[in-house]
Order: sequence, then C-alpha cells, then structure tokens
Amino acid sequence: MRDMTPETNTRSRILSTARDMFHGRSYADVGIQEICLAARVQKGSFYHHFPSKRDLALAVIDDVADEWANGFVAEAFDAELPPVERLDYLIDAAYYWQKASTDLEGRMRGCLFGNLALEMSTRDDVMRAKLNYVFDKARDQFRATLDEAVAAGALAAMNTEATASAMLAYLEGVILLAKTRNNPDLIQVLGPAIKTLRIELSQ
Repeated sequence: MRDMTPETNTRSRILSTARDMFHGRSYADVGIQEICLAARVQKGSFYHHFPSKRDLALAVIDDVADEWANGFVAEAFDAELPPVERLDYLIDAAYYWQKASTDLEGRMRGCLFGNLALEMSTRDDVMRAKLNYVFDKARDQFRATLDEAVAAGALAAMNTEATASAMLAYLEGVILLAKTRNNPDLIQVLGPAIKTLRIELSQ
C-alpha cells in the first residue's frame, strides 16, 4: 500500500488529474493552471513535484505503463495461458477497456500512448524516447509469446521479432481506427486477425 502522506497525496492528485486530461483531450490542449485547479493544488506544489509539464507527462506515461503492466497486460500474457490464447485475451481486454470508457463518456479515448505518440513524436525527442521504451516493452511481450508458441509447435517458425512489431502496430492501428469511428466494436471485429500476421524468416 502506498504511503499517502500529504506529499504523496498531492503528487497523486496531480498525476491522476493530468492523466485524465491528457487522455481525454490532448497534451497541448491542457495547461498547468488548469491541472492545478482541477487537482486543487497551488502552482508552487505542482512545481515542487514536477519541474515542467513535460516532466509531468513523462510521469503519467510511467504511471499508466506500470498500471497496465501489472493489470490487464499481465493477465493477458499470463504464462498459465496457452500462447495463442494470450492474443485473444489481449484483444478482449482492449475491447472491454475501450467500451467501458465509451459507455461512460459517449466517446472512445483510444490508447494514451498512441495518442501521445501521434501528437508528440515529431515535437519532443525525450517524450518520443519514453514512448518508444513503452512500445518496446509491449513488443517484447508479443515476441516472448510467439517464441513460446513456435517452440511448442502451436505456430510455424517465423521471424518472431518482426512479427511481434507487426502485431503491436496492428493493435495500435485497430484502436486508432476504432477511436476515429468512435466504435469500440471494431476492436472485436478486426482484432482477431492479429493472429494471422506472420513475417517469414529471411532466407
């Protein structure tokens, strides 16, 4: 359990508020003053915890990545599940997560990491590097699953590293398309095709 002293409570409120605003709107559209007002903190407290808005965004990325790694991603890539079933679980988890927010807000938020990557990758190299790290970790989860499936004979031999990257790109693309159409059902319709992706081993 986290030690919720006034210091950690203030930081957590800022982090939670910014996370919701960045995800629901955009990084550029949200200002520090607005975050402070919504989080009920003074600007001095904000800068005590986060030297800049970018530092806050980096902390948000870490916070969400940690939550996902220990939440539905850990469940989807559970070693107790057969490798191919993990992909099905991941698609289902992505669908239900996006549907929940759509039912609540009337619009689909999409993937926070994908949203930030589209907005910031050509504008901020530090944030781009942070997002690349998150995506690389996700790719490694796919690759480990594919390596296991190939070793068990559940899938034919393939370039697992390239296929893992293709699967990650496909999943992000499906979520982006579903967000554009404000229709999380597209994740259920298109998502299962992720299992058909396959990059051959080079000759």
